[in-house]
Order: sequence, then structure tokens, then C-alpha cells
Amino acid sequence: MNAQNFGDKEMLTDVLASQKYVTDGYNTSANECMTPALRCDFVNILNEEHQIQSEVFTEMHSRGWYPVEAADQNKINQARQKYSGMQ
Repeated sequence: MNAQNFGDKEMLTDVLASQKYVTDGYNTSANECMTPALRCDFVNILNEEHQIQSEVFTEMHSRGWYPVEAADQNKINQARQKYSGMQ
């Protein structure tokens, strides 16, 4: 790709994709860890990486680079009913 075409949007898109990949790896490590202290460390790092991912997503969304569609209220209500008994 031409360096002149690699602007803020492309860089943030790349960062967001990288963060998704990183969190997937830490999540797998935390799930498969046998040592409680090490698992705790992985979960703490995972939370930090999720925070970074959230900040990147929020920035992209605020710039109009990651639009999200509002959920249908009927589907929200159906999901609430479906899962309300699980609490």
C-alpha cells in the first residue's frame, strides 16, 4: 500500500484489528492457565487490552469510521424476556 494512502483511519483500523487479535490470545491463555496467580495476571492484562480496544473503537466511532446500527427495541425486549430467568 502506498504510504500516502495510509492515514489515521487506516492506522486505527489496523490498531483495532490488532487489539481484537491480542485480546483473543490473552483470553485463551487465561482460560487454559493452570496457575491461579498467572491466570489473574492474564485476566488483568486482558482487561487492560479490552480498555485499549474500547478507546480505539470509541475514537473511530466518534469520527464516523465505525458506524453501528441501533438495535431493534422488539429484539431487545425479546432477549430480556428470554434471559431474565437466568439471573
